[in-house]
Amino acid sequence: MSGTLVPRIPLGEWVEAFVDWVTAVLDPLFDVVKGVLEGVYDVLEVVLASPPFWLVALVLAALAYVAKGWKLAVGSLVGFAVIAGVEQWEAAMASLALVLLASAIALAIAIPLGIWAARNDKVSRAVRPVLDFMQTMPAFVYLIPTVVIFLTGPVPGIIATIVFALAPGVRFTELGIRQVDKEVVEAGQAFGSTPGRILRQIQLPLAMPTIMAGVNQVIMLSLSMVVIAGLVGAGGLGQDVVAALASIDVALGFEAGLSVVILAMYLDRVTSALGDRAPVSRALAAARV
Repeated sequence: MSGTLVPRIPLGEWVEAFVDWVTAVLDPLFDVVKGVLEGVYDVLEVVLASPPFWLVALVLAALAYVAKGWKLAVGSLVGFAVIAGVEQWEAAMASLALVLLASAIALAIAIPLGIWAARNDKVSRAVRPVLDFMQTMPAFVYLIPTVVIFLTGPVPGIIATIVFALAPGVRFTELGIRQVDKEVVEAGQAFGSTPGRILRQIQLPLAMPTIMAGVNQVIMLSLSMVVIAGLVGAGGLGQDVVAALASIDVALGFEAGLSVVILAMYLDRVTSALGDRAPVSRALAAARV
């Protein structure tokens, strides 16, 4: 019935035409972006996967020890040993390289954008519906234009992961800065501090626990895209999960999936612990005691 009352809106065709136009016009730029991302990804993968397993595991465990303590370090070593034991170490390091690169780019965009939105209501109102769109659009949809533009390989997975994981970084950064007590900001202004100094020395330190929660969410969402990115040839654990699904290989699927879980637990615990080490978080914890 609705088809007879509402005319067909060729929205999909418009978007497809726009993507084709962008691809044709900006093809040289996309080639540069693809080359840079592939180069950085390859370097990260070599750094993580080329050294002996035990060396990389010890470095990652040392980071866990600095962030949280010996219990997390020992637990991390056990988890990494399980990944190596099921012969998923190289794939896990490829996935970790993708997650680290995508998360770093997403945060490099999200944190400044969140600061801008917190300091400008017009920007906040303009950004909010875009973030809503990015968070609610099915993740598979992001892969379609990225494959059209960058073909297959790790780059489409990295770009789709950045878009998918960007929103919480912006939201948490804006929320953290807006929650800073206005009286504290006004006190800084009364002492003649510039807006930049107030941001660096008052707002960002006080907002750091919330911002770190956003960092945690960005990394977790990036890791959740690993399997989906495997559909476009991104490699790593996602590729093994896709291969297991295609061949109904329960053993391979479970081993790759377990490796994803171990990586997720490690990244979640480390980033959460680093957030707890912020001076404001320590002061709040001491006050509760």
